[in-house]
Amino acid sequence: MINFKELLESEDMPKSFEDYLERCADSVGDAVNTFIPKGSHPDMDRYLYGPVLRYSRNGGKRHRPLICFAACLAVGGDPDRALSAAAAIEHFHTAALIHDDIADGAEVRRGEPCIHLTEGLGLSIIMGDLGLQLVNGTVAKDPGLDEHTKLRVLSELIDMTRRTIEGQALDIGWARDGRYDISPEDYLIMATHKTAHYSGAVPLAIGAIIGGGTETQIECLRNYGLDTGLAFQIQDDLLNLVGKAEATKKGFRDDITEGKRTLVVVHALQNLGSDDRERLVQILSSHTKEAADLDEAVDLMNKAGSIEYARNYAANLSSIAKNRLVDMIDPSPARDMLISMADWFVSRLS
Repeated sequence: MINFKELLESEDMPKSFEDYLERCADSVGDAVNTFIPKGSHPDMDRYLYGPVLRYSRNGGKRHRPLICFAACLAVGGDPDRALSAAAAIEHFHTAALIHDDIADGAEVRRGEPCIHLTEGLGLSIIMGDLGLQLVNGTVAKDPGLDEHTKLRVLSELIDMTRRTIEGQALDIGWARDGRYDISPEDYLIMATHKTAHYSGAVPLAIGAIIGGGTETQIECLRNYGLDTGLAFQIQDDLLNLVGKAEATKKGFRDDITEGKRTLVVVHALQNLGSDDRERLVQILSSHTKEAADLDEAVDLMNKAGSIEYARNYAANLSSIAKNRLVDMIDPSPARDMLISMADWFVSRLS
């Protein structure tokens, strides 16, 4: 795997967080995938380990393990020691995506058909379960971590899993019950639990724990991850509505088809006139895939100023978070990379 300390302190260091992802994602993906076992029977590989490995190889940007390594470096630690924990978080991400796509009836993930469509519902549920098993098992078996550090990391991973499940329950429950009384504050709680902990806060906190950071540094990085992770989710919602190439790989505007209560939607429902609000609810409730209906829904959200509201909310979150990080964490190339991360999180519409 890449020597992250040498990379981030060399003259050829990445110029931005996006450059960091592009240069390191493949190497980190290969390292993460070494934690996927092989079966003791050939059909275990056919029905379980093989499909999960293929799914993970199409793994996207790998930002979660990469920010874990950067946080470890930012507090003066050795990022090699964080590999098992970083892999655990990435395999949790795999599990969450597989189960999420099943629950949503999604069709496309990372530009390819969802795994429940190619492998069947029953096997895909089990594949997601495997991802969850790899979360704690990967760290528990790491001989390079002392027992105290293992316990702290495992506690973080257990809490992360519970919080994500809580957020997912809100998201799915609101859709199931046809809830349109959701406020922006409700959405922020849901998105913080569903996404911000495992996409930002926990990777950074675990990196700092393994790196030997102080409690102040650990909590600073955790809070930075909560704010930027929430901004990441808001921007993901925007990408689904008004993005281009990146969004289409996930199913363009399928959040409307699935009736998702995103920040854009809940703000629009609070700020549209009664007729427009009724029409937006009608579209969200219809599970339509018609382009004209999807365009009309986005037009209504624009009319309410909701897309601009969400974009500004994400940008403000990131700006405040960056200022706090600069105040609390000593200057270093790793800290600079984490600051650049916040900018990348909210600039992915182009």
